[in-house]
Amino acid sequence: MAMSIRADNLYVGFVFSVSIGPRVVAGFNEVSGLVVESEVESLREGGVNDFEHQLVGPTKYSSRLVLKRGLGDPQDLWHWYLLVLNGQIARQPLTILLNGTRGLPGLHWTFMDACPVKWTGPEMHANTSAVAFESIEVVHRGVHK
Repeated sequence: MAMSIRADNLYVGFVFSVSIGPRVVAGFNEVSGLVVESEVESLREGGVNDFEHQLVGPTKYSSRLVLKRGLGDPQDLWHWYLLVLNGQIARQPLTILLNGTRGLPGLHWTFMDACPVKWTGPEMHANTSAVAFESIEVVHRGVHK
């Protein structure tokens, strides 16, 4: 099923935009944890000595995303994390959209049942401009296929 997501104009200057549910709430310059890996099992066949069969097994996803150097709507991101701090785990779909695709359908990843688990604020210096937060770490239960 094709998904029509477009970055809010406020966050289009970032490499990635992030939405919680249908609403774009932040922009980030770095995202790590976009890892998908399929297990591989080697199988030797009798009489065949020049190679091994490689059988592809189950696929697993990294369960932690790290969103770095971002600017976002504190009403959405910070309050979402405050719910977790107060013991109210509010899992929601989280979509990361690659901005700047020049009119092509945006490349995006949707993570199911995401929940923020770590918030790192910016270093405050009077002579530099700081971003709204340094990083947010999010756990999830897999990528929407």
